[in-house]
Formats: sequence, structure tokens, C-alpha cells
Amino acid sequence: RRSSQNVHQGYPTETLVRFLKAREWHVTNAHKMLVDCLNWRIQNEIDSILEKPIIPVDLYRSIRESQLVGLSGYSKEGVPVFAFGVGQSTYDKASVHYYVQSHIQINEYRDRIILPMATKKFRRPITTCIKVLDMTGLKLSALSLLKILTAISAVDELNYPEKAETYYIVNAPYIFSACWKVVKPLLQERTRKKVHVLSGRGKDELLKIMDHLSIPHFCRREGSSKASLSSVDDCFSLDHPFHQELYHYIEQQALNQELIKQGSLHVDIPDQDPDDAMIVEVIQAEFHKLGEQNGSADGDHK
Repeated sequence: RRSSQNVHQGYPTETLVRFLKAREWHVTNAHKMLVDCLNWRIQNEIDSILEKPIIPVDLYRSIRESQLVGLSGYSKEGVPVFAFGVGQSTYDKASVHYYVQSHIQINEYRDRIILPMATKKFRRPITTCIKVLDMTGLKLSALSLLKILTAISAVDELNYPEKAETYYIVNAPYIFSACWKVVKPLLQERTRKKVHVLSGRGKDELLKIMDHLSIPHFCRREGSSKASLSSVDDCFSLDHPFHQELYHYIEQQALNQELIKQGSLHVDIPDQDPDDAMIVEVIQAEFHKLGEQNGSADGDHK
């Protein structure tokens, strides 16, 4: 019951629709997906993940600096806007379990704290988010990150389905365009409709649905240099209000529960969907193909 309540947050109908959409409106498959999700939550203590002491602040900062995820603001309709620095993420500061734990904690904080607050403020059910993905700096060496990225993707696809209503891709280099060309036909139509590849920084397009302050920092300024950004502007920084609030919220919840053990939770990562696994293989093949064509490890000249 607690798991179910944490999933639907008072909006069971909208939640059932999300699972139905994820399984192409096949009721039996959607039911199985929901039951599997609830079992996964119980077996991995996901409902208590916001009460678990997270890692020491120095390691937390390192994970943030390599994971590059943050809440940049809200759309004009009150939908939270999350930013992802895909092209410059490294995931090289800790084990995969720390990154999975961190990602799930952000998901749970979003669903249990951010979305209910937005719902109350805008006086309408807000149960999804918008994601803006910055591809600045994407290189062929990113192939080494596919393992951890697919692990996180599997967690989201199977346990947080249809939480993102739109994906905006910005600062897309040649390597992304080449991969997108071969991957796009493999995606389900509902997924293709969600993905919008914007020209350049995409600022003008994003301003149609959100105000200037809610646009991620990498869309508001030329480049993505951290040196030119204040900690308040950079939604990836640990000093940004979102990360300060998230860290201190979990820290306080842990104190309330009198828990003292720190470390990763070693959450079981769900098996990847066969269709997603095929897409990963296509991406890998395209990366290798581009590497052979470019004759360099990163294909920087492209």
C-alpha cells in the first residue's frame, strides 16, 4: 500500500494511464508492469530511499559534477524542467550503484516532493516533467558510458514510465545527428513524438513554453563553461538550490529515522527491454562506424 501511494501520489488514474501507455494500452501487460514495479520497490526498499543517509558530501559533490543533472525551473504550465548534461557527463567518480542510487533519489524527490508542490501551486495535477538534454561535448568516447546509461534507462523505463512528457535535445553535434538518424526509426511512435531536436541552444523554442529563468544555463549562454556561471545559475552545481534542498532533505529524513549507515544501496537493476537492448547495439555499431570513418578516437574534427 505504501509503495502504491508513493507511485500515484493521490492520482491513481493518471498513474494507470502512464503504465497503459508504456505497454501500448495492453491491459494485461500494463498490469504485470505495475505489479513488477511495486515488487521492485519493496525488494529494494525504494520507499525508504529518501530516508537513507546519502554518501559524504565530498563524494556527493563529485557524483554531481560527473552526473550533471539538475532542476532548472518550471514551464509556463507548471511542469518541472530537468536538465541533463549528456555530452559532458563522465560517471567516473564512483561505482554504478552510487549513480543508480543518486538517480533514483532524484526520481523519488521529484515524484514525492517536487510534483506535489507544483500541483498545489498551479492548482492542477502535475505528474510529469520536461527534460532538456545538452549534447555539448559528445564524443565517440561516450561509448564507454553506455553500460551505466542503459542501467539507469532500464530503471526509468520499467519503474517510472511516461514521467517525461517531452525531451528537448540541444547543442547536438554531428555524432548525435548521425546516431539519431539510425535510431529514430527504431523507436515507438509515442517516443518519437516526445523527442524534439532543437537548432543550436534551442533558446527561442524553449522560451515558447518557459520563461528565461527556467531555461537551463547551457541554453541561456554561449557554450557550457562552468567558469562563466555562478552557482545559482548552474543547475548542475551542488550549490544550486535544488541540490541543496535535496541533500538536506534526505539528510534530515535520515536523522529522523536514526539511521547511521552510509553507502550505496546496491539496488537491483532491472533487465533491459529487448527492444532497448537492440537500440543500444545499433548505437554501438554506429559509434564504431563513425570511429572508423573519422580515423580518430573521439572524432573531434567532426
